[in-house]
Amino acid sequence: MRPLTEEEVRSSFVNATPDDLRLITLPADFMITDWDHLDFLAWRDPRSRGRGYLVAEIDGQAAGIVLRGAEGSSHAHAALCNLCHTMQPADQVVMYTARKAGEAGTHGDSVGTYICADLSCHENVRLAAPLAPNEVRASVDRKIDGTRRRTEAFVGRVLETAGVAR
Repeated sequence: MRPLTEEEVRSSFVNATPDDLRLITLPADFMITDWDHLDFLAWRDPRSRGRGYLVAEIDGQAAGIVLRGAEGSSHAHAALCNLCHTMQPADQVVMYTARKAGEAGTHGDSVGTYICADLSCHENVRLAAPLAPNEVRASVDRKIDGTRRRTEAFVGRVLETAGVAR
């Protein structure tokens, strides 16, 4: 991912309300981010338990989305993250929703998917060994590419009805 300034990150959010923009807290280690290592930037808001942020490059432009994590717990023993395809204990995967960009979002439309609770998908796919015995072993490069494509597709779903240039 190309390096982004704080201003670029803050201005990239396509589904944020003015209140959301005011409340965004960048990660504590933002100034030392290893951009060459990232396929997308994702973090949990340290001041708000259920809020997270994800910034991906879509057609060369940074596109950020505000995420809301579901409350509660699952009765399942394990769950699959839909971005990194990593099998995790169920309490480590959360249903995140994102309000759609543009008019659809102002009418309450949103999209959701299951994502690693700590939003560490970019780290999880770089682990050479599978995290669970039944996880299919794939090359790390293929896992990284797949995660990037699925992340961009999720952000694209947030953008799709907004008429936002992509």
